[in-house]
Amino acid sequence: MSIENDRPAAPVSSTSIVVLTLARRIETELNAVLAPLDLTVNRLGLLAHIAAVPGASFSDLARMSGITVQSMHTAVKALAGAGLVRDNTARAGSASTIEVTPEGARLLGAAQAAVTEVDERMFGPAADPIQRQVGDAVRAAFSNR
Repeated sequence: MSIENDRPAAPVSSTSIVVLTLARRIETELNAVLAPLDLTVNRLGLLAHIAAVPGASFSDLARMSGITVQSMHTAVKALAGAGLVRDNTARAGSASTIEVTPEGARLLGAAQAAVTEVDERMFGPAADPIQRQVGDAVRAAFSNR
């Protein structure tokens, strides 16, 4: 028991558990702001991969996303059905080149604004000081890449 407030002290946790817990909170927040855009964190990630690597193949995207090529075909088909990407395959059996459509690019812009809102809420000046430190550390760790 803590003498100051009669509550038990927080248990010592592993870094992995703390980061995983924070990641789940962030994912929940992101999915909430992305839902009105008909996006999820995973769907946004795929759309962003396609935008970042114009002409990427299904195999390339599957490797970047850590899923099977078959699952990638399904995911890209869903994005194409929503008008967010197009597959510029010349003919069956040839390599695919997948690209974001203008609608997909517009949606990516709207999603970035939503992600910025979550970043601000979770790691901005009004956020919990420890979360601000985590945000600063993550930005610093990846700023030189």
